[in-house]
Amino acid sequence: MRRKAVVPIALATFAGVSLLAFGVPAIGQGNPESLLPEGFGDPVEQAPAQPAGPTKAAPGRAQPTGLPDIKLPSNAAETQGAPAVAGVIEETGDLAASEDTLAEKPATYEMPPSSLRRVDKIGRLVPANGGLNADAFGGLHGKYLISLMHDMDAPIASRWASILLRRTLLSQINTPRDVKPADWVAERAALLLRMGEADAARALVQSVDVHRFTPKLLEVGADTALATADPAALCPLVQPALAVSKDPKWQLSEAICAALSGEAATATALIDRQKMRQGNGSIDVLLAEKVVGAGVNGRRAVKIEWTGVDQLTNWRFGLANAVAVEIPAPLFDTIGPRALAWQARAPFVPFANKMEAARKAAVMGVFSSQNLVDLYAGAALGMDPVEFVDSPGDLLRRCYVGNLEERLDTLRMIWGDAEDDQARYAAMLLTARAAAYLPPHVAFEGDINQIIPAMLSAGLDNQAAKWAVPLTKMEDSKVSMAWAALSLAMPRTGTTTRINRVKDFISDDDSSDGRRSRMLVAGLVGLGRLPASEVKAAIDDSGLDISANSAWSKAIALAAQRGQPGTVALLAATGMQAKSWQGIPANHLFHIVRALNQVGLESAARMIAVEAISRT
Repeated sequence: MRRKAVVPIALATFAGVSLLAFGVPAIGQGNPESLLPEGFGDPVEQAPAQPAGPTKAAPGRAQPTGLPDIKLPSNAAETQGAPAVAGVIEETGDLAASEDTLAEKPATYEMPPSSLRRVDKIGRLVPANGGLNADAFGGLHGKYLISLMHDMDAPIASRWASILLRRTLLSQINTPRDVKPADWVAERAALLLRMGEADAARALVQSVDVHRFTPKLLEVGADTALATADPAALCPLVQPALAVSKDPKWQLSEAICAALSGEAATATALIDRQKMRQGNGSIDVLLAEKVVGAGVNGRRAVKIEWTGVDQLTNWRFGLANAVAVEIPAPLFDTIGPRALAWQARAPFVPFANKMEAARKAAVMGVFSSQNLVDLYAGAALGMDPVEFVDSPGDLLRRCYVGNLEERLDTLRMIWGDAEDDQARYAAMLLTARAAAYLPPHVAFEGDINQIIPAMLSAGLDNQAAKWAVPLTKMEDSKVSMAWAALSLAMPRTGTTTRINRVKDFISDDDSSDGRRSRMLVAGLVGLGRLPASEVKAAIDDSGLDISANSAWSKAIALAAQRGQPGTVALLAATGMQAKSWQGIPANHLFHIVRALNQVGLESAARMIAVEAISRT
């Protein structure tokens, strides 16, 4: 019987390095004395050569893009007594047979049930970090909630309603009994994607173990990978998807994942097969081939031409951004605003190419005010000092440095350059913190109507509240907008708003058809900030009509009565489905603000009300 030779891995590695270090200088010196310990480096007895013959093929090749099989142990005793991996190489003289055995029995991983993620509550936020309670939807049927999500035309008009909806969808909420957990997650993530929230959608999808994915969640998972410009995130989904779907994107994804795993030959064969099926000029295949060429051992140089392409899809967006292929600007009009928000956070897109997208993302609620400032700063870092002068980054810098008059002049310049509602609101978000750095003083009477709304656009209500005292010393007719914003934004103090100030605001309102006045009254009444005896007079003077009831208004009122903040937030977003605030009726604002206030979401109600008068 042959003696087994046991060679520790680390020692064997060191031996090879040592031989190179000490053996090379000894060449040509005759018969030098060895400096190594006795027996070190002696040749190990080799196993007899196996006769040549056909190689036994494994029954199935493990795809690099697939997942290992997950088996749940039926008895804990089955996992006990298993030999530990000792980090040694044993030569048994029957290596070939061992390889065949391993090939016939692919490696599997056993995962105890305690390591699987729960499906009765799925989400990333809890009340401690901004999420809603687990019972935020009460006992409503999941199919009803899913229908609301599925039918929603996102993004919605209100930035703050969108932020609240994101919090709701990301919350660790009880899974309704009448829907599959994976489908419940899929619908929430799909809505987040339409809102432009690519990273939030991806975080939610990754809260579910892949072996529990349904066909619907596989599709949404693929969309989240593409929205985040991360083709590698497709790889865990490829094998499960190929078993249930014939969508060509999964065959192309299989090629991409093979390339990313270093199997260039397999990737090439799969790409060539798709070329035969879809044609050599298919933009979808060419983009996949471009990604394959970027993989390990990829040797394909592919030039992407957008000529003749009249539609931007999730697939084209994701792969183009993954390999830094610039997408023609007109194509973004064919996919909707969500792609601009995805573009703003794409890692390979130059700062200069995503400034406009970032501003739109901020207005949509995807980017915070701080995110927008950081992007401007990042763009400025790579600029030539001469080019930096009077650039957007330089203007933003000047809002924080210099004397007060210089800072104010720069703020006025940024606010004055805005041409429409979205541009104005983006300018307010960009300058919110710069405005907050201004000391509260009556000397700013001429600019306070823009200073206060700018701070509140980013939710800086505590900073804005510091201006309440100086505001009382200013002329009412000159600061009506600042007064209205603070009246809505201030946390509840137990005081009510004077009806005379409301009437003065209504009489001075220069907005189209008095819309701003109706929004103000809707917000004040919804928040309960007018004396009960004065509510009817304010409603009549502004022309607000809250008497009409619809199925939607009844539903949101009932959800508030039942104490369901998640349902209220979802219905509030449903009532905000419009391209801009011009399409939102004032009575919708009233129902939304009142319902949010009733279920404990007063801060969101206040910010939505302020946004309404700031953008009308």
